[in-house]
Amino acid sequence: MPITPEMLLEEPSGNLFGLTQNAGMGWEAAALGGKQILILSTHGGVRAPDGKPIALGYHTGHWEVGLLVAEAARELKTHGAIPFAGACTDPCDGRTQGTPGMFDSLPYRNDASIVLRRLIRSLPTRAGVIGIATCDKGLPAMMMALAGSHDLPCALVPGGVTLMPEHGEDAGKVQTIGARFAHHKISLEEAALAGCRACASPGGGCQFLGTAATSQVIAEALGLTLPHSALAPSGETVWLDMARRTALASLRTIELQLRTRDILTDAAIENAMILHAAFGGSTNLLLHIPAIAHAAKLRRPTVADWNRVNRSIPRLVDALPNGPRNHPTVQVFLAGGVPEVMLHLRRAGILNTTVKTVSGETLEIVLDWWQQSDRRQKFRQRLKQLDNVDPDDVILSPDSARSRGLTSTVCFPHGNLAPEGSVVKSTSIDASVVDADGVYRKRGPARVFVTEHDAIAAIKNQTVREGDVMALICRGPLGAGMEETYQITSALKHLPFGKHIAVITDARFSGVSTGACIGHVSPEALAGGLIGKLRDGDLIEIIVDRNKLEGSINFIGEGDERFDSDEGFRRLAARSPREDLRPDPALPEDTRLWAALQHTSGGIWGGCVYDAEAIIAKLNRAVVEE
Repeated sequence: MPITPEMLLEEPSGNLFGLTQNAGMGWEAAALGGKQILILSTHGGVRAPDGKPIALGYHTGHWEVGLLVAEAARELKTHGAIPFAGACTDPCDGRTQGTPGMFDSLPYRNDASIVLRRLIRSLPTRAGVIGIATCDKGLPAMMMALAGSHDLPCALVPGGVTLMPEHGEDAGKVQTIGARFAHHKISLEEAALAGCRACASPGGGCQFLGTAATSQVIAEALGLTLPHSALAPSGETVWLDMARRTALASLRTIELQLRTRDILTDAAIENAMILHAAFGGSTNLLLHIPAIAHAAKLRRPTVADWNRVNRSIPRLVDALPNGPRNHPTVQVFLAGGVPEVMLHLRRAGILNTTVKTVSGETLEIVLDWWQQSDRRQKFRQRLKQLDNVDPDDVILSPDSARSRGLTSTVCFPHGNLAPEGSVVKSTSIDASVVDADGVYRKRGPARVFVTEHDAIAAIKNQTVREGDVMALICRGPLGAGMEETYQITSALKHLPFGKHIAVITDARFSGVSTGACIGHVSPEALAGGLIGKLRDGDLIEIIVDRNKLEGSINFIGEGDERFDSDEGFRRLAARSPREDLRPDPALPEDTRLWAALQHTSGGIWGGCVYDAEAIIAKLNRAVVEE
């Protein structure tokens, strides 16, 4: 081994034994002095060399990620570095919809970020880290882990997207085959065929701008990836090349001593929020961006920050599921992806381009390059040739977006049912149920459900009717781990009467959810929230102004009586709690622990994180009180 007397005298025994382990695994002894780079991924499953499955993963998003790991590792080795590879695989929110598996979805993010950070620290001789991840919880967890590695050079490779079938449905719509079959909208044969065709290529995140795709956009917006990395088609040459180039960038950041803390700044977080608004991103990023900021020891954005950002720019991207034309994410990539949207934002003067990126350059220099690059021209032209789609119809200028009716992304309704706030993806409310002044107005009777099972059953057996307001409670952090309720919202989207039904819940929604679906209602029912006192038949009023980004959800009537929101508050406060208020009987103990810890750490508006100082302080106060 290439050891010296000084190493034997001064190095910890673990560093020396690490060299022994490296030699034992077959690395050439003479090359053991190279820089050690840790590649962490969310890889899942076992693929044969020809791509056939030996053991399946949880989802396509991590099925091909190992190819990116191998490509980056080969490039590092070519340049004399020593790549290490580790993994913490991730679950699939689509696979767990409507099952007890969803109780672990959001808590998994926190656990995985801890595991990934521990893996980083457990290779004390690493000079830098490359993270590779794709989907809803694995990618936010990876970003949190990298953000927490403040003094290390870190870079990220997004896992890309799945291609659309030439004839078939996207991976969002196909999740509604049960509801559509129940309503006789498709046959058994059509359902079976749609399910088989939806994932038209074996790797990558879903084809819509859900949480996975939005997280890739956010990773690039933060400066953690190379330009034009998010939403690349999994398995394609351009996708593999991204891993190779990121390996080179990683070596350069080490040479430049460019640390994660130099890239992840308050300005970078602000840029990420701006890109979220411009893309029309998933509301789940309202949980993940604050968590990334917290991991980076930065200020967590507030609802006021989100409101300010969303008022500054309309949505500029026409992609699934937001419409109006619903381009798949691979077409967004071909149209120029994140840097193309950034060009519009730079012209509008609302993007901070002085921030640093893992390329080693500032964002200003990166965008100057992109604007004149052959890569930009090549891919935009390819979109026209392959799909006969004008890239300027996918990524629009602010003026063009406004003229086509694209509105700002999210709104935060308050009211007597959500005194601490809620969120709705207002840009995705069906335009046909929005008044001419851009305001969605609805009054309807409450249909209250305390389990998702009962709610989807009511949709399938048609006991929920046009005009109803579905109130799904006890599904927040304390009740169900703040489960994602996509099977509810997707069923309503793809049934003819669904746009005339609203949903309010203390749970959260999939990034592909659309319609008048109001989530994150706070306080949640089990934390004393007044939404937990609603009864069937109570009159609910919902107002969402998509232009001013103002909204309200209020209880305003019972029986034949009508009253204002203040009187509604008084009546709800005077009611006894519902007798069926309780956590889900299947809620795991570790999810109950997560719910308690995140509640102490700022709750859902703080990103559902673990704030060690806040938790320790509360424990110490409890000890003193005893």
